[in-house]
Amino acid sequence: MRSPPAHTRTCMRFRVSVAVVTGALAATALAAPVATAADSVPALPALSGKGYASKAKSDDVRDGDTRITSVSVNGGKPIVLHATDTKKVTVTFTAKDNRGIAAGDVWLWRGTDPYAAEALILSDGEKASCTNKGTTGTCKANFTFDPWDHTNDLAGGGWRVAIYAEGKDGDGEVRFRYGSTSIQRDSRLTVDAAPEPVKKNANLTVTGALTRANWDVNRYTGYSAQPVKLQYRAKDAKTYTTVKTVTTDSVGKLKTTVKATADGYYRYSFAGTSTTKPVTTAGDFIDVN
Repeated sequence: MRSPPAHTRTCMRFRVSVAVVTGALAATALAAPVATAADSVPALPALSGKGYASKAKSDDVRDGDTRITSVSVNGGKPIVLHATDTKKVTVTFTAKDNRGIAAGDVWLWRGTDPYAAEALILSDGEKASCTNKGTTGTCKANFTFDPWDHTNDLAGGGWRVAIYAEGKDGDGEVRFRYGSTSIQRDSRLTVDAAPEPVKKNANLTVTGALTRANWDVNRYTGYSAQPVKLQYRAKDAKTYTTVKTVTTDSVGKLKTTVKATADGYYRYSFAGTSTTKPVTTAGDFIDVN
């Protein structure tokens, strides 16, 4: 597992330095370009040697007329990672400057202080590609997530989106809390209703299992003590109704019994949690004689 070294990125007159310091938290580093930080993440030197013109909000930095106006992380959806497969994610932001936007970047961080982030996720190449239409620039930054370098405690919300944008005239803006996103563990759910076929009014046993990506061991493991809805749809109906809620056992397994009354489909549905993606099975058809 490795962390990116301290480095300085310079673009025209607006400079942003990202100093990554490894230490006691290194064991929780995701991967390059992802790292934990013990202090100064990132550190921002003076703009153009003339100091910060203003602080727009909290730790935000602004010099001149550059303004960041919007951001979209992964199309507005949580970032869901499997147990072993890498995932590519795009972050798009827009910014305005009277001369157009020359460059920019995005990073994700966790914590309360952007200069002492608990964890930091850098974009691929640590830069965004920007195109301009008049005074508005649209910039895209790509991120590569590798579950082999993740730990489970990094799942959940609280990932803040930091953006910097630089105008072609050297003006610039840094926004440390311009939106947020979440990283979730992928989940899987199964269902099996038996026996098949079944006699009318006989007991029908519906089993299943809820598992989720475990980045500590890079496989799917059971998700215990979770409420999962058992749902039923009659053969000619279009919608499912909830029959009951079943709780997963210590290894994520599900088992319950219902009365078989008519031909139809049974499925399990898990609403998800802050750390884990929601998932619903396909329906398992039961022929009732």
